[in-house]
Amino acid sequence: MTCSKKAMPKCEEYKGKVVLAYSGGLDTSVAIAWLKDQGYDVVTFTADVGQSVNLEVAKDKALKTGACNAYVMDLTSEFVSDFVWPALKANAMYQGTYPLNSALSRPLIAKYLAWIAKEENAVAVAHGCTGKGQDQVRFEVCAKANHPDLKVIAPVRDWHFSRDAEIAYAAEHGIPVPAEGSGVYSIDENLWGRSIECGILENPWNEPPSDAFTLTKDPWETPDTPLYLEVTFEKGIPVALDGEALDGPTLIKKLNKIAGDYGVGRIDMLEDRLVGFKSREVYECPGAHVLISAHKALETLTLSKDVLQGKVAMEQQYAKMTYEANWFSPYKEALDVFFDHVNQYVNGVVRLRLYKGQAVVVGVKSPNALYKEDLATYSEGDAFDHDAAVGFIKIWGLPVVTWRQEHPADLGALQLLPGMKVSAEETVPLNNAVGGK
Repeated sequence: MTCSKKAMPKCEEYKGKVVLAYSGGLDTSVAIAWLKDQGYDVVTFTADVGQSVNLEVAKDKALKTGACNAYVMDLTSEFVSDFVWPALKANAMYQGTYPLNSALSRPLIAKYLAWIAKEENAVAVAHGCTGKGQDQVRFEVCAKANHPDLKVIAPVRDWHFSRDAEIAYAAEHGIPVPAEGSGVYSIDENLWGRSIECGILENPWNEPPSDAFTLTKDPWETPDTPLYLEVTFEKGIPVALDGEALDGPTLIKKLNKIAGDYGVGRIDMLEDRLVGFKSREVYECPGAHVLISAHKALETLTLSKDVLQGKVAMEQQYAKMTYEANWFSPYKEALDVFFDHVNQYVNGVVRLRLYKGQAVVVGVKSPNALYKEDLATYSEGDAFDHDAAVGFIKIWGLPVVTWRQEHPADLGALQLLPGMKVSAEETVPLNNAVGGK
């Protein structure tokens, strides 16, 4: 469909096309009308990244709301293969807690915004983020990383509408308005998890109510017997569940249901946002929680001590870069090479126990295991060279001993604590302690 130049109701100047990231909600629907008022033809783009959106309904609504063209794409497979799995190899969790479900989808959406802009010869892309949101940074930085000449427009940020004014504007333009009382929470969902904000959750003293969750059951309503399951990994990527080979999206979807039924994957945190303030964030990521836990466990069996120790700092940096819109940076791409390399050895099976909101690793095995039972055992068959320990300890402690030969410890200053026994028959008073008078 070709957009036509035509007179705009509030702007005589035609400014060209703009590609809008369109969710179908009130903000982005109103943005279509607002952008048209500013002199743009609007092309919308709706992506399915596992939130089970009805793409045809979204397309129809965008066209009826005033878009001259509407792109809809199922990007679930690409989301998993090119974004989720690399993040899993890095055990990427922002501040050690958040699996980055929303943050991971933004660079993918931004990449396609840039691609559509080229296809449509658009002058700009647009998004529905507010001026205090961090997704505005992700969309804009990632879109321009793929198309540096693009202009980025943020209608919700620019128009400064209150919620009431936005609803009035929607009514004026014939845009359906959500029923009063709906949308208590602000929700963002994809295959890797669900983000929940606003309402009662804005006070960190309030416990998240049950109605905030849809992927996970309350732990007290889960089965009273544990469930055991096994995840098989090849080169750091999960490929089977309980021995059944599954593609990535199917495996995550199935695991979301299984783990969610056992209340696994709820996260409640105070998050340091990119834009400078703390925010109370609630997530439910059942599949992500299980897979990251299993992947970490398998790494401890298959990777060397120095790699595991060095990898921790890199994991933290990877998560931070993802959170802060640097997915397409050269540093992040270099880290991908490292994680790909070390994960070639992360092969095997992890067994987990799901019960009352917890997923506990209870077994792990691998053809690449660095654990050797004959070295670790204290029973018959012990292959460890105990005699070698004497020389090892002497050499290992040599730097400390050498230092103390030159700078002796002041053992005379030590004092026993009150009531400390010197022998079974005697308790030494404090004033008779070693070093005392």
